[in-house]
Amino acid sequence: MKKFFKDYKVWALITGAASGMGRVYARRLAAKGYNLVLVDINATGLEETESIVRKEVQNIKVESKSDFNILRIAQDLSQMNAADLIFDQTEAAGCEVEVLVNNAGVMYCQGIAETSERMLRIIMMVHMNTPMLLCRKYVVPMKERGCGYILNISSLAECMNWPGIGMYGATKRFVKDYSRELRIECQKTGVSVTNAYFGAVDTPLIPLKESLRKLARALAVMIRPEKAVDRALKATFKRRRGVMPGVLNHIFKPICMILPDCLLGWIYRKAKPYLMKV
Repeated sequence: MKKFFKDYKVWALITGAASGMGRVYARRLAAKGYNLVLVDINATGLEETESIVRKEVQNIKVESKSDFNILRIAQDLSQMNAADLIFDQTEAAGCEVEVLVNNAGVMYCQGIAETSERMLRIIMMVHMNTPMLLCRKYVVPMKERGCGYILNISSLAECMNWPGIGMYGATKRFVKDYSRELRIECQKTGVSVTNAYFGAVDTPLIPLKESLRKLARALAVMIRPEKAVDRALKATFKRRRGVMPGVLNHIFKPICMILPDCLLGWIYRKAKPYLMKV
């Protein structure tokens, strides 16, 4: 095994672990020797993730795999006290969290005025409030131990005030900004904060027909979750500031930032009848 294999002595906490990229993070981190705290609102999905990961760990040729543990926490991250409830459970279980992956997300395409107040609250809580408070809670013991890795998920959309995803992009800009501040504060402490700026990733979070998914993958507009996760974790363990997988994302970003409001407004008016209701 590689020299950084953790022998299942410390823990990695992953939100949104019931499916998609969260499940891939769980598989990858278990393969690196981390015990897992799996957090999601979907309790059944968490059980499925645990089953998949445990089967894979059994194939790892190390004696310490018998020490592998998983703590499942079925939690609605849009609740005001979600971070408190998660932290209290990991403390009670004696979990030494060395890696925090704030992966959970909400995605929809709709104008702010057309979005329900409930959904606006949910996206702000899931993307902004709860991840920031989880960082606040876990960074303190990480600093005390002199080792920790935080991976926050921003998005290419943080630079896009585009019709239908403006609210999503605004919350991801918040993630980018507080992550940078926290990274600066953690200098010389052994704790690093990495931001992942994903474009389109082939997960259920993006509602597309399978034919369109295949086309998007063929054009390299959409990448597979395994590739996105591997790139993000590589940057995290190298303690890099950020990572944005996909060559086209680097090409599109400056273009997205200079589109004039009048053009974006025209696009929104044309697209509005086709945007989903949430």
